[in-house]
Amino acid sequence: MAYTAKDYNNLIGMEGFSETLLKNHFTLYQGYVTHTNKVIDTLSEMVKTGKIGTPEYAELKRRLGWEFNGMRLHELYFENLGGKGVLDKSGKLGKKLVEDFGSYENWEADFKGVGTTRGIGWAILYQDPISGRLLNQWINEHDVGHPAGCNPLLILDVFEHAFMIDYGLKRADYITSFFKNIKWEAVEGRLK
Repeated sequence: MAYTAKDYNNLIGMEGFSETLLKNHFTLYQGYVTHTNKVIDTLSEMVKTGKIGTPEYAELKRRLGWEFNGMRLHELYFENLGGKGVLDKSGKLGKKLVEDFGSYENWEADFKGVGTTRGIGWAILYQDPISGRLLNQWINEHDVGHPAGCNPLLILDVFEHAFMIDYGLKRADYITSFFKNIKWEAVEGRLK
């Protein structure tokens, strides 16, 4: 079963994100979907033809993590956008943020701090499914640094393609616009 790129055109018109920026970002995401399918198909063919254990097979197995996570993280990112950016602080997620960070403001400062980390990558609010604890994590590459087994709740793409067209080097301004457009009900829906 091949993966199919989802349509996120409903985000066009979102405050702080130009149509050009979004359409470029959608095209990049569609590339991850295409390449995920290509890598899976190639690996399947390599299994059928007995090429397991070859250097090419090993490299494609490594590459699958990059392509698949690039696809999935973009889906989670787009799906936590398109809202009004207002968290119900008395809701399940709001209470959990206060419990784990001391206050919503502490959490937001920490998350924004992660998002402004020098370099390219992702800022992700995770939930540890064993303890239930929430943590903000920097992910440098799609396939490296994810806390094992943790559930991603809020995903912020801070690769240059996510903001440079509209914001140049002003990443903090992009993050401010991101916060104005968080679809908190989608984020809270990911909470276990």
